[in-house]
Amino acid sequence: MNKKDHINYKQALEELEKIVDEIENGEIDVDLLAEKVKRATVLSQICKSKLRKTQEELDKLLSEIEKEENEQQDTEPEPSS
Repeated sequence: MNKKDHINYKQALEELEKIVDEIENGEIDVDLLAEKVKRATVLSQICKSKLRKTQEELDKLLSEIEKEENEQQDTEPEPSS
């Protein structure tokens, strides 16, 4: 990835969708097709990477929340009857 590939997920997805639309509608000149497919591949990798990173962060946060809840349950006094 080069510097211009430091774009956010939304930007990458929008550009990828535009390329796909152009390909599906036959709007891309054959001479540019290979270039657009290469760019689409890079954009797809950017999106996958950002989604994977976000999933890992969410998993970590959820694990921490679950751990805190379990610790709270372990330290709460049991109700007396």
